Amino acid sequence: MLRDKSLIPLSHQHQRALALCVRIDRSQPIPAADLHIWLDEIEREFANEIKIHFSAEESVLFPAACKFPELLPLVKELIADHGALREFFSQTSSHTLSAGALSAFARQLSVHIRKEERQLFERIQQLMSATELSRLGEQLGAALKDTVHSCSLPGEATRLKPKK
Repeated sequence: MLRDKSLIPLSHQHQRALALCVRIDRSQPIPAADLHIWLDEIEREFANEIKIHFSAEESVLFPAACKFPELLPLVKELIADHGALREFFSQTSSHTLSAGALSAFARQLSVHIRKEERQLFERIQQLMSATELSRLGEQLGAALKDTVHSCSLPGEATRLKPKK
C-alpha cells in the first residue's frame, strides 16, 4: 500500500534510521578504535531527529491509533520498544555501549521500524478516514517541526561498506 502523505515525514525518518542500521550491520565487526565514532554519530542522530520522532509518535500517532481497539496491543508493544531503544541511546551517550551491543541495537531498531511501517501505518491507513489522516498529518508536522534536517555524511569509519 502506498504511504499516505500524513505519514510520509515519519517514513522518511524511518528510512534514514534504517540506513544507519544497514551501515552498522555491514561494518561488523566494528574495530574498537572506531566504536566511539559510531557512538558519537548515533548520539547526534538521536538528539537531532530520533528523540523528537519518538515524542511525536507517542504524543500524536499512538493516541490516534489507540482509538481503534485492535491496535492497542501493537501500540503497547511499540511503546515498550521505544523504552528499550532509549536505553540503547542512553548507553551511546555515556559511551558504555559495546560493539556487540551496537549490533543488537541496529537489529532491534530495524525490527521496530518495520513493525511500525508494515503493521501500524498500514492499518491506520485502512482504518482512518481521509479527514482523520489529514488532521493526523497536521499534528505530526507540528510535533516534528524541531527536528534538525541536516545532510550529514558518514565519516570514513561509519560509511556504508560493501556486502560481505
